[in-house]
Amino acid sequence: MSHQAHRSEETQEPETPHLDFQGTTPYEDYVRADVLTHLQQTLSDDPGEMVFLVTTQVMELWFTVIVHEWETASRALREDRVPAAIDALKRSVRELHALNESWRPLAHLTPAQFNSYRSALGEGSGFQSAMYRRMEFLLGEKSSSMLVPHRGAPRAHAELEKALHEPSLYDEVLRLLARRGHPVPDAVLHRDVSLRYEPSERVEAVWTALYSGDPADELARLGEVLTDVAELVWRWRNDHLVATRRAMGAKPGTGGSAGVAWLEKRAQKNVFPELWTARSHV
Repeated sequence: MSHQAHRSEETQEPETPHLDFQGTTPYEDYVRADVLTHLQQTLSDDPGEMVFLVTTQVMELWFTVIVHEWETASRALREDRVPAAIDALKRSVRELHALNESWRPLAHLTPAQFNSYRSALGEGSGFQSAMYRRMEFLLGEKSSSMLVPHRGAPRAHAELEKALHEPSLYDEVLRLLARRGHPVPDAVLHRDVSLRYEPSERVEAVWTALYSGDPADELARLGEVLTDVAELVWRWRNDHLVATRRAMGAKPGTGGSAGVAWLEKRAQKNVFPELWTARSHV
């Protein structure tokens, strides 16, 4: 090979990235990977516990971003920026898909595998997750008793108490419909938002009218993306139920709940209920 050809090859090679930094790398400064990858403190000798712990932590991160999207959508709805709300909800749909896929590493745990590190959880249970509780509150599943486990964590308790007394995502949707001239009843618009949302036949009639009209209408499209969210939340609850049933059968849950019986009850609840029942009347 000639010297000229060798130099030509050298010039075609990509330049070496910048390798020398003062202190940590810009990537580390932004992502905090060193913090994330040193949060795993296993409490048993079983190698499967690491997968359980990391998967649970990944779920917490997805809860955080989904809460961010739904709060963004709620704010946009209050400001009558429906396209911005739909965009945030569509992002959350993709994130819910990723959250639901997080069950895959745990979906086939046998009782023996789970029992090998279950004692490390002590009384720990997923229903104690403050960020997941914020998700449920945004969906209208309000309960002041769910603040009790967080009394020892002032920041989490304060955030949950604030979320308890704020309108849910669905409350903001119904207020928007009322501002757009749809007959949402006053009892719904002025309800105590710290209580669980209960279905209304008159709200069902509003959605029936919207779904009977132009499917390209902005509010009909909002209803569909909300239905996408509701479906994926239902799938999350069912995947949780199936994974738990497979790993521990009907034994009591680690946090003292009824375990599978508790999850079965949760899985039967529809999110944004009138969006589902209205379809029977279109």
